[in-house]
Amino acid sequence: MTPPAAQNGAAPLATPGGDAAYRQAERSVTQRSFGQPQEPGFRPVYPGQAWPTQPQPAYVPPPPLDWHQQQARAYTPSQPPKNPNGNRTILIAAIVSLIVALIAGAGAAATVVALDRPDPIADQSGPEIGNGTDPKIRTGSVSAVAQALLPSVVQLKVEGADNSNATGSGFVIDTSGHILTNNHVVSAAANGGSIQVVTQQGKAATARLVGRSPAYDLAVVQVVGINAPAVQFGRSDQAIVGQDVVAIGSPLGLAGTVTSGIVSAKNRPVTAGGEGEISYINALQTDAAINPGNSGGPLVDMNAKVIGVNSAIATVRGAEEGSSGNIGLGFAIPIDQARRTAQQLIASGKASYPVIGANVDMRFEGGARVTDVTAGSPASQAGLRTGDVVTSINNQPVDTAEGLIVAIRTHRPGETIRLDYQRAGRPRQATVTLGQQTG
Repeated sequence: MTPPAAQNGAAPLATPGGDAAYRQAERSVTQRSFGQPQEPGFRPVYPGQAWPTQPQPAYVPPPPLDWHQQQARAYTPSQPPKNPNGNRTILIAAIVSLIVALIAGAGAAATVVALDRPDPIADQSGPEIGNGTDPKIRTGSVSAVAQALLPSVVQLKVEGADNSNATGSGFVIDTSGHILTNNHVVSAAANGGSIQVVTQQGKAATARLVGRSPAYDLAVVQVVGINAPAVQFGRSDQAIVGQDVVAIGSPLGLAGTVTSGIVSAKNRPVTAGGEGEISYINALQTDAAINPGNSGGPLVDMNAKVIGVNSAIATVRGAEEGSSGNIGLGFAIPIDQARRTAQQLIASGKASYPVIGANVDMRFEGGARVTDVTAGSPASQAGLRTGDVVTSINNQPVDTAEGLIVAIRTHRPGETIRLDYQRAGRPRQATVTLGQQTG
């Protein structure tokens, strides 16, 4: 609709009869990892309508009345594609509560791995990390935080044996030269290749891969004798929505980039990871500008203490491949989880996560519906059966299978959790002692 030309006596613009003609074709917000500037693909997470980004040539009506509801739906995890074989259940072994199943292709499902042996859970606390010198930032300014942290943040350049490559970020976590980053940044070099680390001063060195955890999308590399101070960890469980934060890394290859924002949300179920490796994260959400190449860099509070590892961003579906960037929705792995995983990787090169040995229906909403329970597994011993719908864990509501997965992954093997569930419409409770799986 075009407004009438400005002139004396011009009639006022008629009120539109409805907004259906002005609604944009449905698009969706999806989340991707960004260790590689040109990643071959990403997995959708948040379907929903995106507000138009291109300038309109003429009159633009106000948003539809249900705009807020449309935006809220953008945070609902997307449903996996329908199985061409007619099987509506995608089996995954719960990580931390269920083991994550990776879909190898259309219609394929990963084999469930359930721990059913009564082995004791070993304490894998590992060496002390994240205990660098206290920056003692008192002004709370972004410039002061940047000055304190920049020397500890490095850029990673990875080349795989198959000529694949990736770039990302990392930060020094101890005096032995261990550097924490994302698994999807370094996974190309897991079976050969090279990892180059470049410090703030521009000095490059070859790093060795100490260990990686696809389940948590974390990895540790090491450079002996690196001239960079260790960071100090904060506590992500004490982060509050609205607090100021700073993100540091190498977006698009621009090393030493500093951006600022706030913690936008906590406990956000997010998927991350590289090609063929999916990680489920109970993430901190931030609007600090992070872009491809920021992966593995630190998210820090205004005391210059690390509270998260930047790992993923949300992008608008339909954007040209490789052109997507920050839209104010970034996600970081909480440092409380990253600390435990990094310690395990340094100690043994491997990391563990909890399991219960059950499968869940990824399409079901209104809880996490169990589709299969492995005999002798923790879930079986707790009395869970096929068809049970888990509605909460330790009084934390569970709306989807993803929500259950990330909630349980915040725990450790050997811990006891309480699951509230429904069987044939009747409420029940189960106490589950978590097993463990390596990955």
